[in-house]
Amino acid sequence: MSQSALTKRPADVAGVARRAGPTAGERLARAAEQSWRPLALLLAVLVVWWVIAAAELIEAYLVPSPGATLDVLTSKAGYLWQHTWVTTYETLLGFVIAVAVGVLAAVVMVYSSTVERTLYPILLFAQVVPKIAIAPLFVVWLGFGIAPKILIAVLIAFFPVVISMVTGLKAVDPEMLQLSATMGAKPWQTFVKIRFPASLPHLFSGLKVAVTLAVTGAVVGEFVGANEGLGYVILQANGNLDTPMLFAGLLVMSLIGVVLFVVVEIAEKLLLPWHASRRESSATTTF
Repeated sequence: MSQSALTKRPADVAGVARRAGPTAGERLARAAEQSWRPLALLLAVLVVWWVIAAAELIEAYLVPSPGATLDVLTSKAGYLWQHTWVTTYETLLGFVIAVAVGVLAAVVMVYSSTVERTLYPILLFAQVVPKIAIAPLFVVWLGFGIAPKILIAVLIAFFPVVISMVTGLKAVDPEMLQLSATMGAKPWQTFVKIRFPASLPHLFSGLKVAVTLAVTGAVVGEFVGANEGLGYVILQANGNLDTPMLFAGLLVMSLIGVVLFVVVEIAEKLLLPWHASRRESSATTTF
């Protein structure tokens, strides 16, 4: 094959045709195809919930009706928003710290086998220890402020980040690393141009898990000791047998996790358009 053919794009080579990207209508149809099943399941759950409440199969103080929960969401919107913001702030701060520390730890572990053999067992031990069991210690050490909640969020979100990053950094094709070394690339150049970009798909997989776990960590910290946040709202509602408020708090907490997951998903789509799972058009051979 001639040098000119080698420099052509796939769609410019004979026998290869470029498939046009999807139109706006096709994108809308694809979104509808991907969304109707979870929406249908959610609707079915709401119907079952409404039937159980309407038929009084379970006492109202145990399972409130959807209408009662919606009434709390609307009538107590200001109260819930105040506590939602606190939990969201704790979640985001804990998530950002977990990402920064996790990525740094993963890089050090990949480039130093001694550090990896030393640090990995400690990380595993810290992961298997139930955070709800050690949360009271953080409250004793750090007080009833925001610090214990952020620390628990960091500890819960840290492990998925560091494990996914280590996996991504180690998944680079060895031939690419050998080629870069042969061409005289410095270690930091190899990291910036090859290792780090190749690790991003794995990292984002861990980030999507970590961001939802960070919500759990913040709420767990609020369970142990707090006077604000959704964990505090849920705990107070449980103590007062206020199940509509309890369900409302749970719904809002779940919504935070879903929204943050979607944000990370969108960031992945914008930052990794080159990844195979994100390609919307491809070259099709016609031989």
